[in-house]
Amino acid sequence: MSVKKILFIVLGFLSLLLGVVGIFLPVLPTTPLVLLAAFCFAKSNQRLEAWLLRNRLFGPFIENYRTKKGISVRHKVGTLVFLWVGLIISMLVVKNGWIILLLFVIGAGVSTHVLMLKHF
Repeated sequence: MSVKKILFIVLGFLSLLLGVVGIFLPVLPTTPLVLLAAFCFAKSNQRLEAWLLRNRLFGPFIENYRTKKGISVRHKVGTLVFLWVGLIISMLVVKNGWIILLLFVIGAGVSTHVLMLKHF
């Protein structure tokens, strides 16, 4: 196995791990990290890619993203609500102007991306 494939596998698992953590921490974007893991596995190991695509939690999201089908309206709304509730709680806890601004900019960017995705 080449060094390049090993690096893709390591990056894939690291992205997936951070994506799972992002389910519970709103400042970590779950979807882009899981999509990065799928990309890394596709470049390195077909078995790992197939394993991720068969995952009942992440597989449908990856497939819908790849086929440009989008996400359901329910998931879009849930994503935005969960994102902003977590960000607002974080802003209230931190009470630092620069960090609050950074969290707001991140939230605006993620919200824009989510709103631009097609829905079904």
